[in-house]
Amino acid sequence: MKRLFGIVGLALALSGCGAADGLVPAEGKTLPIAPYGAKTPPTPEQLLTPTTQQRPQRSDELLTTSQPRRSDEFDLPPPN
Repeated sequence: MKRLFGIVGLALALSGCGAADGLVPAEGKTLPIAPYGAKTPPTPEQLLTPTTQQRPQRSDELLTTSQPRRSDEFDLPPPN
């Protein structure tokens, strides 16, 4: 029983370790330099926000109606 309480206590203690609130650079370190063409370096919030290329949106659009294909005038039989 003590072991169970120990595991639960450890889990609760470690659950707060992943907080990303109020991040600042380490002592003596700076943020990355500004990208080429940018006037100011990005803020920590901008660095932590993924772009659409890093996390693309899903496309779950289903076909609701089927449509016949139009004829293809270039679909010719092979030459003899």
